[in-house]
Amino acid sequence: MSESRLGTVGIVVDDPESTSLINAVLHQYADIIVGRLGIPYRSRGVSVIALVVDGSMDAISGMTGRLGKLPGVSVKAAISRR
Repeated sequence: MSESRLGTVGIVVDDPESTSLINAVLHQYADIIVGRLGIPYRSRGVSVIALVVDGSMDAISGMTGRLGKLPGVSVKAAISRR
């Protein structure tokens, strides 16, 4: 069994067409998402999503990898060392 890690994931959405795809991925990883904050930044035409995650490195990496492949989506994660 993999060790559980705590971390944050920042997502910047430049393409609003990707919103449903993002939500589908997040739904699949709902078991590792502790909290979610979404902020539409209308004056810049982007949205920002902040996640708090608690799960294995495999699960966190899988989620961020899938999100990062979506068009118009940028993802960065900061994960605890233990």
